[in-house]
Amino acid sequence: MKKVVILQHRLLHYRTKFFDQLRSVCAERGIELDLVHGQASRRELIKKDEGSLPWAHKVRNRFLEMGSRDIVWQPFPAQLKDVDLVVVMQENRILSNYPLLINRLWSKRKVGYWGHGKNFQSDAPTGLREKWKDFLLTRVDWWFAYTEMTVDILARAGYPRSQITCLDNAIDSSGFKADLASCSAAEVSAEKGRLGIEPDAPVGLFCGSLYPDKRLDLLIASADLIRQKVPDFALVVIGDGPSMPEMREAAATRSWIHLLGVRKGREKALYFRMGDVMLNPGLVGLHIVDAFCSGLVMMTTTTARHSPEVAYLRDGVNGMATADSPEAYSGAVLEVITNPVRLASMKQAALADSERYTLENMVLHFADGIEAAIRG
Repeated sequence: MKKVVILQHRLLHYRTKFFDQLRSVCAERGIELDLVHGQASRRELIKKDEGSLPWAHKVRNRFLEMGSRDIVWQPFPAQLKDVDLVVVMQENRILSNYPLLINRLWSKRKVGYWGHGKNFQSDAPTGLREKWKDFLLTRVDWWFAYTEMTVDILARAGYPRSQITCLDNAIDSSGFKADLASCSAAEVSAEKGRLGIEPDAPVGLFCGSLYPDKRLDLLIASADLIRQKVPDFALVVIGDGPSMPEMREAAATRSWIHLLGVRKGREKALYFRMGDVMLNPGLVGLHIVDAFCSGLVMMTTTTARHSPEVAYLRDGVNGMATADSPEAYSGAVLEVITNPVRLASMKQAALADSERYTLENMVLHFADGIEAAIRG
């Protein structure tokens, strides 16, 4: 039986179901999958985002705090060294990756990267850290790329497409879909009434953490212009974060902006059912999958520091990406919400794409990549 190890410096709670399913699929294909993970750093503990799996190997990480960065050394269990493939996260700061990368020069054991290809939110995209990441980009035996955007980065760097698996990164959306299905039209209408939103009024939804990369300044300026053209337009904001004071200040003089704070589960689903478009002029990440599940049309900008999941947006089909100005952004939103036929078509396209970007499909892609890497 072939053996594979995946290393994670810490196990995130939203990945536990993924690893359980991946292990089962690999076993069906005659592959033994092991997962090794450590623990959060001191600064990461505040996120409270760790999960656990009874079959995983938990090791004790060692951390060195250097400025705002945590440098990590993750021990590799001795009993797992005789494996066919090791998959590591593509992160410069994980020092324990380097011996594995060097060892592949003379060992039969293969090494694969799982990552973005580059740091999409880097403050210094041409700096030394990114140049070092570029240097190491092609020095592995296989690549597990988050999205097609990562595939393109690798191809431009000269890495063989035949050694790349595009995962179409996703999270488990089955629970959210069930919550959406359980929210009746009557409940949505009642909640609209409670908020003071007209029954047929178009609703823009923002859902996510509130911080500068989300371009909340552009969101408010654009919403003002939309409201001038469509007087019953409403903006519903789900989330919290360091930029909440600015959002409260804006909402204080705009009764049509509804700040709801963090909402989860069925309560979150109710507001997604209420929306028509997702207004996210800044960074787009995995929440685009939530938008698709609820048939919301994702509206963003081309210049934001997006995560690789923005590759799922098909401009003019399931969403739109505009220039970075209130006039351009609000104009695009108005094109959609004032044209019922176009809005319905784009909502349908978003719903259709929710069937592509699923946890189950990501598991199959990863298992296919593991098989191909071992064979190759």
